[in-house]
Amino acid sequence: MQIASLHTTALVVFCFFFALVTVAGFWAARWRRPLKGMDSLEEWGLAGRGFGTWVTWFLIGGDLYTAYTVIAVPAALYGAGAMGFFAVPYAVVAYPYMMVVLPRLWQVCHRHGYITFADFVSGRYGNRWLTVAIAVTGILALMPYIALQLVGMRVVIGALGVTGEWPLAAAFVILAAYTYSSGLRAPAVIAIVKDVMLYGMVLAALIILPWKLGGYARVFELANNALAAHGATVYLKQGQFLGYSTLAIGSAVALMLYPHTATAVLSAKSANTVRRNAAMLPAYSFLLGMIALLGYVALAAGVVTKDTSSVVPLLFLKMFPEWFAGFCLAAVAVGALVPAAIMSIAASNLFTRNLWGEFLKRKMLPSEESAMAKIVSLVVKFGALVFVLQLPAPYAIEMQLLGGIWIGQIFPAVVCGVFTRWFHPWALLVGWAAGMASGTGMAVAMGLKSSVYPLHAPGFLGGGVYAMYAAVPALVLNLVVSAALTLVFRAAKVGEGTDVTDAAAYVE
Repeated sequence: MQIASLHTTALVVFCFFFALVTVAGFWAARWRRPLKGMDSLEEWGLAGRGFGTWVTWFLIGGDLYTAYTVIAVPAALYGAGAMGFFAVPYAVVAYPYMMVVLPRLWQVCHRHGYITFADFVSGRYGNRWLTVAIAVTGILALMPYIALQLVGMRVVIGALGVTGEWPLAAAFVILAAYTYSSGLRAPAVIAIVKDVMLYGMVLAALIILPWKLGGYARVFELANNALAAHGATVYLKQGQFLGYSTLAIGSAVALMLYPHTATAVLSAKSANTVRRNAAMLPAYSFLLGMIALLGYVALAAGVVTKDTSSVVPLLFLKMFPEWFAGFCLAAVAVGALVPAAIMSIAASNLFTRNLWGEFLKRKMLPSEESAMAKIVSLVVKFGALVFVLQLPAPYAIEMQLLGGIWIGQIFPAVVCGVFTRWFHPWALLVGWAAGMASGTGMAVAMGLKSSVYPLHAPGFLGGGVYAMYAAVPALVLNLVVSAALTLVFRAAKVGEGTDVTDAAAYVE
């Protein structure tokens, strides 16, 4: 998006805060730096597993609530009405699930020095190809997610009136530089700055803007009238309930399986730190609910645009003084840097440990692992940059739809695996393939425009059409295939691999 007029004051404020964050990113290389340096994947990629409750809270929050969250969730409500609000209940569902699953995973991974969830699968099942499948799925799901952070930053830069792609490229060169030098410590420090800015932005927007527009009752009235013009409402309509609920449940399942979530969680210093974060992170759900309402506020404020991604920047520039609009847009842009850094680190951890390392005939030295991970993190960032610069933004959004479906398919191997070794590893691999193929097929059948698929039930099940999030039926098929083939392979005495994890690690 390009805006004819340059918002000079907003741009100056934006650049000031961006420079502040850049300094913080490079300074992070010295923060809690170990005496032996960061020449190991555990230090560079997990910050020595030393983050306490508050740093972990900011890191996971910065990891899950990204720039594209601030852009896309209000945009969904602006364009589709209540259906876009599913992001709030899915965050609520995710944290009890986090409380049950992730402390146990942290404990096993810490005991054995695992850096990724694919490391855990390798140790639990002893099957190279299942490990590779988990790693490839994670990397495939991450790449469009990183690209979406670039899309969010591009929208912000365009709203300020800056033309051309050089500012976006410059921002990610800076990001690549301080991530290379500081590792996970950089996004941890920046996440604190980002969250302070983001809370200030949202609280100001949700207090001042409705007051200017005549109160929340007036905002909902105007938003409902605007949505009615293209068949949407501020409330769910008949026929949307199943799609809405499965989007929430399926997204919650996927959220805790993304590699960047694993990286943030495994950097915590104890299982209790993870538990405390599961209890505290719902504060971000409150924040997310307020962010979502900005979509209705934009409708009430008369923001008109065909590009729904530009709704929030246009709202700020229209309703706030330029200096504060610049602060708000800087908060959104900084919100892109934190997750993009963590995601690139997570992808490089997976490649180094579970793709390259899995097929190397010798065990890599810690210094070799960290050196390779740093290079791969640069390749990942610049790959995402080229993707965004060369292809239209809808491509990244469409690929992200697939990413959410794909990452859910590692649930049986990772989440079920941390509670039981009952599933056969080869059965899990075939189940994963079935889930990936069916989920991708449903998304492609919808033209990659929606992840809600109208599933036709067979006659013996009563018939009917059930519109639901494609990841859910794909995961059900995955589990059914995995369970059925486990019985078959076990009866045929197919080798099950060796579980090298310590049984005591599963006992809290």
